[in-house]
Amino acid sequence: MLASVLLVLAAPAHLDSQGATRRVSTIASLHEYSGYFHLQDVLVHGEFVESSPRTLLRGGEHDIAIQLDGVSASPGLVEVRGRLLDIGRFEPGDVRLVAYGLTREVDPWPRPGEELLLVVTGVADAPLAVTPSLRGLATQPWRFDGQEVTVVGQFRGRNLFADSPNAPRKSRYDFVLRSADAAVWVTDLPPKGEDFDLSVDARVDTGQWLQVTGVVAQDRGLVTIGGTAVTTATAPEVHTAEDEPADIAVLIAAEVVFSSPYDGEIDVPPTATVRVQFSRGLDAETIANQIRVSYGDSTLPGAPPPTPLEFEHTYDAGIRAIEITFTQPPDRFRPVHVELLEGLRAFDGAPVSPWSLTFTTGG
Repeated sequence: MLASVLLVLAAPAHLDSQGATRRVSTIASLHEYSGYFHLQDVLVHGEFVESSPRTLLRGGEHDIAIQLDGVSASPGLVEVRGRLLDIGRFEPGDVRLVAYGLTREVDPWPRPGEELLLVVTGVADAPLAVTPSLRGLATQPWRFDGQEVTVVGQFRGRNLFADSPNAPRKSRYDFVLRSADAAVWVTDLPPKGEDFDLSVDARVDTGQWLQVTGVVAQDRGLVTIGGTAVTTATAPEVHTAEDEPADIAVLIAAEVVFSSPYDGEIDVPPTATVRVQFSRGLDAETIANQIRVSYGDSTLPGAPPPTPLEFEHTYDAGIRAIEITFTQPPDRFRPVHVELLEGLRAFDGAPVSPWSLTFTTGG
């Protein structure tokens, strides 16, 4: 439980999230992809549930611990705005925890993804989603799970703008459909018809609006539509409330959340592919010249110099991962050093924290 590692000292300094880009999500997705949502402003639907020692927010079958920041809980289904904290991604003495009124109480410190806290900055009544829409599916997917729906949204390719924290990988032409601040995946249906044929890898096609029919499902924190029909559509009129501030991106650095091989791994096959996955999507145009691969030791005296480590890379936007393949396998039983340099950028222009790993090849 979160209360076993954290203690609320006092009312935290008010967190002003107005102007920050919000990510519409579900509590299930916050748990599944906490690295993606960490320190991000999110919007979720749920109901407040009293559970000692903390109040929880429950959406569908999932709960999350909350902390109210200048707002009050209200009964019934609510729309909650707040900032997600993945406590295990902070160091115990991080001053940012003090700003939220939190401090250590007992050991051990949680691992990433183990203890989440949603600092709630806004609460409003939420209508029960009755008529299917992309926003209804994105915020209350449990209302439509297993049902056939028809929705309209903008084609966003294979997550080319990192609207989603991950990809369902159901088929080679899965794509994201987005409307306003909500997005879902369409699977098993190529985005083409009699008068259109869109590429899931081409940003130039992402201005097209589509009407999609299919069956709603929830898959590892993702909301998907198993598509059965698709046609072109007209963009709906968008009305912005006068008191709704325009979104301004907050450039929080992206980071590496997974690698294969892992740092320090030994006996790695020389023909292995190196995969590096990120907390957010990348700007693919910034990847070139930002990867450095070299041997992690010097050449032994009297030994011939090693063959230079030449490699190629690809980027999969759907899973936010770079894959590095060697043109010629590295020498056996040698440490290999992989570095990501400072020029790498996330899709929103935020920097990617420099990162490195060293692994040793086997026989």
